[in-house]
Amino acid sequence: MQQRHLVGAMAIALATLTIGYASSTTGAPAKDTDRVLIKYKKGNKAQLKQVLKEAGARFHYSFDNMDTMAVTVPVAALEGLKHRADVESIEVDAPRYPMGQTMPWGIPRVQAPEAVAAGADGSGIKVCIIDSGINPAHEEFAGMAITGDSGNGQPWNVDNCGHGTHVAGTIAAADNGTGVVGVSPGKVALHIVKVFGDSTPGSCGWSYASTLIDAAQRCQAAGAKVINMSLGGTGSSIAERDAFTRLYQQGVLSIAAAGNDGNGAYSYPASYDSVVAVAALDSNNKRAAFSQFTSQVELAAPGVDILSSVPFRSAAVRVGDNDYPATAMVGTVQAVAQGALVSGGLCTTTGIDWNGKVVLCKRGSNSFADKATRVTAAGGLGMIVYNDIPGGFTGSLTPYVSTIPAVSVTNADGEALLAGQLGQQARVDTVAMSPASGYGYMSGTSMATPHVTGVAALAWSAAPQKSNQQVREALSVTAIDLDAPGRDINTGWGLVQAKAAANELVNGGLPQPGSTPGQLMVVGNTVKNKYQVDLLWTRGNSTVDVYRGGTKIMSAIPNTLAATDAPKLRGSGTLIYQVCNAGTSQCSAKASLYY
Repeated sequence: MQQRHLVGAMAIALATLTIGYASSTTGAPAKDTDRVLIKYKKGNKAQLKQVLKEAGARFHYSFDNMDTMAVTVPVAALEGLKHRADVESIEVDAPRYPMGQTMPWGIPRVQAPEAVAAGADGSGIKVCIIDSGINPAHEEFAGMAITGDSGNGQPWNVDNCGHGTHVAGTIAAADNGTGVVGVSPGKVALHIVKVFGDSTPGSCGWSYASTLIDAAQRCQAAGAKVINMSLGGTGSSIAERDAFTRLYQQGVLSIAAAGNDGNGAYSYPASYDSVVAVAALDSNNKRAAFSQFTSQVELAAPGVDILSSVPFRSAAVRVGDNDYPATAMVGTVQAVAQGALVSGGLCTTTGIDWNGKVVLCKRGSNSFADKATRVTAAGGLGMIVYNDIPGGFTGSLTPYVSTIPAVSVTNADGEALLAGQLGQQARVDTVAMSPASGYGYMSGTSMATPHVTGVAALAWSAAPQKSNQQVREALSVTAIDLDAPGRDINTGWGLVQAKAAANELVNGGLPQPGSTPGQLMVVGNTVKNKYQVDLLWTRGNSTVDVYRGGTKIMSAIPNTLAATDAPKLRGSGTLIYQVCNAGTSQCSAKASLYY
């Protein structure tokens, strides 16, 4: 066991599944640029609300437990509001986007089958997915306990975007002999809160920080222990940060995508201390090129070419009596072709008679468009391209427009077709269907996040009496270190491991002789007009010392894994805390708090 301590818009055409996730809003309606979060002084809501009404404000959310409202305010009125005595702060209600980019190889990579086989299968844990909704009629969710509601007024059980259904499949797709298998195959309970998507097929759109606060509170109200947020955006929000801090203090574990811009910028909500930020890995366990790298990255999981459920079908392949998950290539015609399956190798040659056949081509050497051109010229009725490396992919014929249906399949399925299905009748169908029990490949930190969420559910189900903080620690100390030793900006503590985390959660985490305090987290709050700092940590001996700025402020206190400090502050600055076993130098990593 590793002894460490934890201190984009997607375009999906119904004819094809094309992944291109980033924080882009091309073709979407304009954002509400004057939408803000206003924190008011306690007891002043009614009078401020009346002032806002008179100013022509539009109200979106009211968070009474936070003395905060989300409103759209005319620009002319904003400046005056800033100077009102009953207003504590005004901040932009920052946009939040779904995060994704372009056989789920990631499931065994995170030790899910081993954990499930050992009995840690996620039963009894409710996971909340804040996303674009779900198609609950998909074959992968048959018989599952799924509830939901909407943060945007649209039906949670409709997913025109496809992102939410894909995320849900990675977490919970059933082991039903068809399609894919999720981390917790049909065992966890799901609660869906829809914040993305509209009535336009393939549209994902965006949301706001306030919508996310509302959605997270809906998750908690529904009894969720883990929240999955495969989404994010630039710009931190005090209100959003405080909301997730409260949820964490109340026992909820929030997990979010680190971002897909391939740089060192912070994305939110992932970069709040109370949220687990997840980076994406490729099949070589390397940080994916698009995955953001920051000091907030905590864990990593598979996120490249992830096959999962989608609420529509872009393509289908049947050879003999077997069905194979397939993805329609960009630029393919919507059509159905049937014929005997033949091997075309790399499909680089000419003068071959493939008349009336469905041709199996291996990826590589020449473009997909060139392969389609050669298959068509030789009389082929349809084309199946299989990957030349493990996993699947999404291919494009553009600018070529095919006259035959062309699809992609995984390397494993292609090799199976080549070895035992040649000469069988093959049917290639690229006629889009929606809604449907479809499958597709996506890449992004959005796809990595549900792997971690699923693993958290598996581990927690092994020891449901443990806290969210202990689950978080178990995930970190059992992750496989991949990059620089210890925690690093690329992959955090490393690749999550479900069975190891479950074992750790059952056997470790509590104060125990000889263990060093770990995972120190500090959170500042104003309570009854006084500033208070809550400290949370794991492990340690029966008594501990607490230091602030190098000075011992608590000596040999009982180790309850929590303490509260009430420092007297002026202006702004930084507080640095550390927790040590009493009378020793066995200490947690230092944790900083900016005020």
